[in-house]
Amino acid sequence: MAAQFGLRLRKGAATTVLAAATVAAMAASQAPGVTTDGAGRQTTGSPSPEMSTQADDTATGNSRYYTDLPPLDSPTPTTGTGDTSGTTGSERGIPATVLDAYKQAEASLRESKPGCNLPWQLLAAIGKVESGQASGGRVDAEGTTTGKKILGPPLNGNGFANISDTDDGAYDDDRTHDRAVGPMQFIPSTWEWAGRDGNDDGAKDPNNIYDAALAAGHYLCRFDWDLSNDANLRSAILSYNNSTEYYNTVMRWLEHYRKGTHEIPDGTGSLPQTPSGGNSNNTGSGNSGGRNGGGSTTSPSPKPSNPSKPGKPGTNEPGGGGSTPKPPTTTPPPSTPPTPTDTVHHLENAGASNLTAMAGDTFTGKLATRTETKDGKAVAKVRVRFTVVGDTDTTFVGGEKVAVVITDSVGKATAPALVAGEKTGTVTVRSTVVGRSVTALDHKVTVTARRADALARVGTAALTCVTNGEFAEQVGLKATYRGEVADKVAVKATLIKSVLDPTANDKGPYFEDAAGNPVRTLTALETDADGLLKLPKLHADDTVGTFLLRIETEGGATLTLELKVEAPAGTTEPTGPTESTGTTEPATPSPSES
Repeated sequence: MAAQFGLRLRKGAATTVLAAATVAAMAASQAPGVTTDGAGRQTTGSPSPEMSTQADDTATGNSRYYTDLPPLDSPTPTTGTGDTSGTTGSERGIPATVLDAYKQAEASLRESKPGCNLPWQLLAAIGKVESGQASGGRVDAEGTTTGKKILGPPLNGNGFANISDTDDGAYDDDRTHDRAVGPMQFIPSTWEWAGRDGNDDGAKDPNNIYDAALAAGHYLCRFDWDLSNDANLRSAILSYNNSTEYYNTVMRWLEHYRKGTHEIPDGTGSLPQTPSGGNSNNTGSGNSGGRNGGGSTTSPSPKPSNPSKPGKPGTNEPGGGGSTPKPPTTTPPPSTPPTPTDTVHHLENAGASNLTAMAGDTFTGKLATRTETKDGKAVAKVRVRFTVVGDTDTTFVGGEKVAVVITDSVGKATAPALVAGEKTGTVTVRSTVVGRSVTALDHKVTVTARRADALARVGTAALTCVTNGEFAEQVGLKATYRGEVADKVAVKATLIKSVLDPTANDKGPYFEDAAGNPVRTLTALETDADGLLKLPKLHADDTVGTFLLRIETEGGATLTLELKVEAPAGTTEPTGPTESTGTTEPATPSPSES
């Protein structure tokens, strides 16, 4: 793995200063979403169509984070790692392996989701706020945290979200409540669908910085969010932890890292000091991340009074009690009112039904689910998870198969738009209530094959050949659907006997297979991105005459072309009787189109 991710500094190695592009300072009171392109220019974009309607749960379950702010610029900063004044090299720098993971994630997202414009500095800012860069870079050579796991406090509703255990303790070692896990602090229910394998070791581990950084990048880029847009950037950060203070803190670190940072050896980074909630540094208690220590340590129990020594009861003499003690009065704890999620009894379909889309297209309607009580009353502010299940490549906009949406004032959660994959047939999208066991609601949608309703020949040269020769002109075609390019449409080409007998001919022109044998039917054909297709070369046997080539597409478009085979000059050959139309035969409309 070390070779795969390049040279890294190890603990105790010399610090290497990395050059970083300096951008204009962005005050916290100014527009926080300004980002830059590769040349340091500010860039903006229009909000994603989905951005204003999406309300989802957070990656961290709104767990604790660190509120430490970046150090102020100083003309003479100190460089020691023991100084926690905020001007140290360890505070300004990023541990080598952690920094490498952020940059690897940015490079991966640049390929898979180029429209997201994810800067690695955003991952660094979130990593700083969530875990102090994996507890100052305390990771091994493969990027996995060392020592105890970085765990957030139990999400038991006491100052945080109330999320019951979803992973049987597999990730967070807690079988009662979920906890945020790892250097990017994912809760198990989010990691279950957002987790990624960032270091190609075949596992998705939230405790590995390569896996966690890549997962965080995909999480921030979902719903086709463009992070060069202010509103999209804000929505993405708040979806990680829904707190304005959290957003402002992340933006301060993002600004800081954009101004420049440097690589420091693993394990030498400074530990975070102040967890949200006000308690100062509690990063000990054996938790390598310190996330659990900030305000979540158990207060010591008061010391019991000394037991009475033998003496005269009911007196003030030494060893005797002044009065007979009364048993303590027990006050029952106040009952906790049920949350909206607690009141959900069942789910009802509240969106479009019988949705159908052609492969590659976006479904025009959207799925929606309504949460209701036993009496049928709508329940607002409930998290509903939509999951595309089964062996399908259909996804939500942005390429994800899971989306979590909060119900609105009428109890309705509307899923993001679905994009039909290439696998055709029925697709199931399952909606469930997050944090409560309620019978799931399955929505069914249908993906149909790409199709064309018109087919035309490209070119006008006559298709002629002499016996035992090769046609000079390759047949070119263009397919369209409702006047638009029909790309990736399946095409079948057959040299037929006649218009009335569309079976394959046993003589006349032919194609060749890979072994050079004559074939008169081709099925593994498909139009390209422009709806174009060029058929393989045609050959002729020793039969002269006029023959027919019929081309058909998925969706019913048909074109029949004439092929003429002539005897070489000075010879006479028997002819094969054929008929020809050379015209496009209209496709039969489907029931949904008529």
